[in-house]
Amino acid sequence: MDVVNLRDTASALAKRDLTATDHVRHVLAELDALDGTPWANIVAARNDAAALESAARADAELDAGSWIGPLHGVAVAIKDNIDVAGIPTRCGSAVLADAAPARRDARIVEQLREAGAIVVAKTHLHEFAYGPTGLVNAAGPASHPHDPTLISGGSSSGSAVLVGKGIVPLALGTDTGCSVRTPAALCGIVGLKPSSGALPLDGVFPLSTTFDHVGLLTGDVLDAGLAWGALPGVAHLRTPVSGLRVGVLRGGVWELDDPEVVAAVETACRTLRDLGAEVVDTTLPETDEILAAYPIVTGSEAYETHQRWFEDDPGRYRPATATLLAAQADRPASEYLRALRTAERLRGEVLRRLRRTERLDALLTVTTGVRSAPVDSDPAALRGPLLQRCIPFSVLGVPALSVPAPDGHDHPVGLQVVGLTSGPGGHGSHPGESTALALALAVEGTPTDQMRSARP
Repeated sequence: MDVVNLRDTASALAKRDLTATDHVRHVLAELDALDGTPWANIVAARNDAAALESAARADAELDAGSWIGPLHGVAVAIKDNIDVAGIPTRCGSAVLADAAPARRDARIVEQLREAGAIVVAKTHLHEFAYGPTGLVNAAGPASHPHDPTLISGGSSSGSAVLVGKGIVPLALGTDTGCSVRTPAALCGIVGLKPSSGALPLDGVFPLSTTFDHVGLLTGDVLDAGLAWGALPGVAHLRTPVSGLRVGVLRGGVWELDDPEVVAAVETACRTLRDLGAEVVDTTLPETDEILAAYPIVTGSEAYETHQRWFEDDPGRYRPATATLLAAQADRPASEYLRALRTAERLRGEVLRRLRRTERLDALLTVTTGVRSAPVDSDPAALRGPLLQRCIPFSVLGVPALSVPAPDGHDHPVGLQVVGLTSGPGGHGSHPGESTALALALAVEGTPTDQMRSARP
């Protein structure tokens, strides 16, 4: 069985060339094969019996002609800070080593099941999602899917690794500052952080209630679009690339010094122009102010969640996490409130300027400041390079998608496409995601005929 991407898996299942039971058994066997390898810690928990029971139910529905949609019968993995009924949510930490099984699914997991998906595993994450490397976890660091000497990125490390290794075609992650986009960039896959509130956070262990998002990890943009459009309540508005106005971020942290990355950005610009987009240079002078407000808001909210546990027994946290939490202990509430108000003010001001004054539909930049790092790296030294170019779009609450640049670089180049197009609002209205997906398809190098026929 060599089907690994989402659209081929979905097609094979719908045509009954593949049964959900065989698909799930194959995925479980692939997970078994990780034992004894550098990726043995990538799966945090499994319930094989429940997965096979769901697969048998999906087969009965599909055999009866009751096809729900492209996720029907598809195996998916879930980051272990998202509740799955019957499985403990441990968040990669010894603090929750004795956690009881979750009583019910997180709402986003319910939505996946409503769409027919089958949960096969919960995955490794940077402890409590409080870091971008994937190096900090009670079970040890996560390794890059293709090179165990390198980091995977985080915090959605295990989800990115399972997609990157072709074991599952879709995985859920969370993204507070970069945690879907950064591992996607480093692992050479696609990570979609949708707009704030687009996907529900009920049943997701919080890092920062202000900036937390649920996101999707897939092998390519067509699969990301297919998964996005299959979720209940999501309406995809197809967007042509021609006529879109795209701003390429320049100056400050947005400047590039890696020749391969510079070349990848320029290639993406030429591709978009060839397809009829208007590509212009732009700046984000508010970047430093955004980057200053983010850790105060996130750290304050994280400490409020962890205060009782941390004060009772700080030694149960990994040292890197304990250091981050300890730094928040004496922060006055007034500083948190000022940073929160600053973030809210900047969100309004920046989006008005970009959308109305500059008339931009999207932004283009890189995802990370480094493309790889050894697994023995200092997590603290990597925080800035892995976070800086992603944080602004979490604070602004706009959809952002990391897509690998084509051309087979030794270490993947993650390009970040940010959707700015606003719409009438309301449930099911996601024009920013539509814009980001359309542009990402082009940046990825998807042939034009596939772009036309795709239904992301």
